[in-house]
Amino acid sequence: MICTDEVDRLIDIAFDEDFAQSADVTTDAIFPDGMGNGTYILKAKDNGILCGTQIVEMVFKKLDSSLKVDFMHSDGDFISYGDVVAEIEGKIASILKGERTALNFICYLSAIATRTNEFVKAASPVKILDTRKTLPGYRRLAKYAVACGGAVNHRMGLYDMVMIKDNHIDGAGSIAQAVKLVREKWGNRYKIEAETRNLTEVEEALRLDVDRIMLDNMDNQTIMKAVKMINGKKEIEASGNMTLERVKTLADSGIDYISVGELTHSVTVFDFSLVSGK
Repeated sequence: MICTDEVDRLIDIAFDEDFAQSADVTTDAIFPDGMGNGTYILKAKDNGILCGTQIVEMVFKKLDSSLKVDFMHSDGDFISYGDVVAEIEGKIASILKGERTALNFICYLSAIATRTNEFVKAASPVKILDTRKTLPGYRRLAKYAVACGGAVNHRMGLYDMVMIKDNHIDGAGSIAQAVKLVREKWGNRYKIEAETRNLTEVEEALRLDVDRIMLDNMDNQTIMKAVKMINGKKEIEASGNMTLERVKTLADSGIDYISVGELTHSVTVFDFSLVSGK
């Protein structure tokens, strides 16, 4: 589910960027007073997973509530190059003013969903997780797109799970001390994940009251040794330098999760075009 209030604020920001002086000087000249109606077709120019349909509709409806937006596919559907994804009908001026904003959302989110799905297929049965490496303001949308691609959302923010990372450990003095302080503060209110950088830290975390052990920036050989040490006693997440090719080699490793920052911080856009249907 997307948070419509957050999306609405993002749309407002996008409109502020485009209509700083309350005008589209090109469209307003060619279609004065919003004259002229038409139908435009949204077409896929890539193959992959669709995401962002509701947001596209919100963009156009926010500009002009009289516009008719009909989608032929839903979020999470696989679409192919040339597929007609939607038809937008109404005032041409309104459609043209919302075109780029609508495309920006759907291109970005479909790219995340598509790349995610590639990782999900490559890593199965290991589950793919996202990270907090997202564009400011787009956290929930990006994670929604990850879910559409078939992966599992990790923490939404800093408030819904304890993640004891290297800087926490170094500051506290040890994993054990960090876990002790967290349990004293929160009891069992939150699940705890502890990041480990080597097998010595894995051994330490294994003795503690943590729910998941992260194997951070370890090579495959070290990961396999850690899996053997943990032996199913804790959930295991591997993280760091996880390429599409590498996750395939870890699919049968015995780990539970692989987290991939690439899903949200460096995807290539999924291309769409909006063309006149006349």
